[in-house]
Amino acid sequence: MKKFITLITATALTVAIITSCNSPKLKDNELSGQEKEQGYQLLFDGKTLNGWHLYNQGNVSSGWVASDGELRCLPGTDARHGDLVTDQDFENYELSFDWKISKEGNSGVFINVLERPDIPTAWASGPEYQLLEKSHHDYDKEMKRAGCLYNFSPQLNSAEVKLPNEWNHSVIKQQNGKIEFMLNGIITAKEDFNSIHWKKAVANSNFKNFPEFGKQLKGRIALQDWNKGIAFKNIKIKKA
Repeated sequence: MKKFITLITATALTVAIITSCNSPKLKDNELSGQEKEQGYQLLFDGKTLNGWHLYNQGNVSSGWVASDGELRCLPGTDARHGDLVTDQDFENYELSFDWKISKEGNSGVFINVLERPDIPTAWASGPEYQLLEKSHHDYDKEMKRAGCLYNFSPQLNSAEVKLPNEWNHSVIKQQNGKIEFMLNGIITAKEDFNSIHWKKAVANSNFKNFPEFGKQLKGRIALQDWNKGIAFKNIKIKKA
């Protein structure tokens, strides 16, 4: 009887392995069946900049390009530059994305961005998920490392960024103003944008001179243009 049960178990395991091996590998910038069921949508189709535009400049040609399945910001070009923002506003969600950055690179993802002509840049309203390469001169500053809530708190748990031009994975969750950042599977930041703690932190920061900074619980998502190369793929969002 034991031999029979062992044989059934071994057969089931073999079938599972064969099924797994024969399952098509998910391509970049595609949703799995499970992700579709969970309500995820792609914010980058891997081919175009559809759904995105330059902050306060609209759908104009810029240093942001879709190339080889990556959403890239090309440094050192004569193209128009600026932060790239979503056409849509988002409030409660889980956002995941892969990113790679060049040596000494510096970039970020802004959330709850309020886009208005009188607000000059995305960072003047939107708090930032910091993206930074380890050789950048700011990396020794604890509140500016990758995965931080930029300039407000050090990494909640230590998380390493990968080597230049290797892909990292990040997650941003927001629910009723409470946010959580993750870098390569590790929680690196938490904050409540409704809290007195947050309001005091902003009032004591360099952002105190920007009246709309950190006040929104809903807004656009922006990718920061900087003077080094940055690329994104697999940008997926699920409304919560």
